[in-house]
Amino acid sequence: MSPTSTKKNPGREVVSLDALVQQKRDALPEPTDYSLFGVEFTLPSMRALPWDLQEKVGDLNDTIGVMAEVLGKDKVREMYKAGYQLGDLEVIALDWQKRSGLESGESSASSAS
Repeated sequence: MSPTSTKKNPGREVVSLDALVQQKRDALPEPTDYSLFGVEFTLPSMRALPWDLQEKVGDLNDTIGVMAEVLGKDKVREMYKAGYQLGDLEVIALDWQKRSGLESGESSASSAS
């Protein structure tokens, strides 16, 4: 079925959005590689996160929590060991939001996608 094809069901029309969604996903920013105080890590576009995590990235504190979840416990321990402070995590979270095409306070799950 082509991206604009429709399939008839009794009494209603079904429009396939598969190709449109794939185009949008293909256009997502590439993951970003970061380095701070000798710790290297990679964060994907927030719009590429699973839905339950996307819903949380609108609030800066939640974004830091999501970042920790995405990076995993070992990487977070490495960050703490390197002396990361809350302000450092805020800088990372804000840059991550910006590179994901979001403004601070905008959830990717609620944005016009």
